[in-house]
Amino acid sequence: MPLSTAANAFRLPAGSAGRVITATDSDYDKLRTVMYGGPDRRPASIIRVANAADIATAIAYARDNQLELAIRSGGHSGAGHSTTEGGLVIDVRDLDEIDIDAANRTVWVGAGVTAMELTEALAPHQLIVGFGDAGTVGISGITLGGGVGYLARKHGLSIDSLLAVELVTADGQQLLADAANHPELFWALRGGGGNFGVVTRLKFQLHPLPAFTGGMLVLPATAKTIAGFVAAAKAAPEELSGIANIMPAPPMPFLPAEQHGKMVILAMLAFAGEPDAAEKALAPFRALGTPLADFVKPGPYASMYPPEDPDYHPTAAALNLLVDRIGTPEAETILGYLEESDASLRVCQIRVLGGALGRVAPSATAYAHRKSPIMINVAAFYDGEADKPKKEAWAADFAKALNQGDDGVYVNFVADEGPARVRAAYPGDTWDRLRQVKRAYDPENLFRLNQNIPPA
Repeated sequence: MPLSTAANAFRLPAGSAGRVITATDSDYDKLRTVMYGGPDRRPASIIRVANAADIATAIAYARDNQLELAIRSGGHSGAGHSTTEGGLVIDVRDLDEIDIDAANRTVWVGAGVTAMELTEALAPHQLIVGFGDAGTVGISGITLGGGVGYLARKHGLSIDSLLAVELVTADGQQLLADAANHPELFWALRGGGGNFGVVTRLKFQLHPLPAFTGGMLVLPATAKTIAGFVAAAKAAPEELSGIANIMPAPPMPFLPAEQHGKMVILAMLAFAGEPDAAEKALAPFRALGTPLADFVKPGPYASMYPPEDPDYHPTAAALNLLVDRIGTPEAETILGYLEESDASLRVCQIRVLGGALGRVAPSATAYAHRKSPIMINVAAFYDGEADKPKKEAWAADFAKALNQGDDGVYVNFVADEGPARVRAAYPGDTWDRLRQVKRAYDPENLFRLNQNIPPA
């Protein structure tokens, strides 16, 4: 039976609340679309699962018919792993339950819930769990890769708040993985990505957030202000985390017209604590230069997630790297590469890490880059496939110029870059240990549309 015919023949069990969508359905194109604009794949069937039993049925069918299997939540995979050409997509977006235990500061949450949805549900309880910087990202995908977000210096990665995971494995078993049950699998799920099964629910430890201050601060970008920003972020209390985007100023209406196109630091700053303490922590950043815009103020944590256009699907060449320092020489390199590019949008994104993230032992989870103090992403948008190689070469040269000998990467920011880059996400014994877990739970590598860890 041809692949597409086999995939089209899939049916859910009678009585299932789930749904199978194919190209004949009116919402097929909407449901197959993912966040990034590169992949334009046409799965034979999209399965909007309602429960673990639906997932087990789909897994068995894909295995028996040798079909490529993609798992989709928020659809933010930079490599396009959320979709497939001609295979099956298990779409977990209808697994959207949120069960908050405010007294014990825990929450069970479905794998299809987004960061914004969970953040807003927790806000009335003044509780939080940190994810990334996009509200539409699926909490399951970002968590499985680690989860570097605004609260990382205060509360660690998303996986550092993860207490348990329910999932369906390649043989159809429905498992609970936590510190007591399948502990080696639980270790691997905390950073090892989607290699080990289809997650249905996650349990998180919640953290109190009675007060919050955050928002955008825009400063002129010079070598001095860039190096000063990084120094201030390193010296800041752990309650403060942020992202500095070094880039040409977009034509935003709140920026003076004469600044459009000039290099700026477009920073998102987040402080978990009382307003007075926030103002003191933010003062060194505001003192770097006269702000071009300052929207940092007390308010809800959800305000850190900017509005997203569902019809916006960017295409960018990007690379991630980890470094030890950004002083004046590195800042001059950053400005030089950004100035020379003709990309409509190009950026060097800097995140100072450390704090609670760095106090976890590298071997405690599958995210092993605990001691790397700074994360960088370089990116340039490209216009069409013909422009892509030029922008990829620029990003590669830029990353090479900034490399300081740490070849590690954050797996959630790796695109379709080949096995060596996946290997770089898991240094030393972490890789060998992950391969053993993969062998135990997915020996045939059914779950391979991911940053793949081959079974030992």
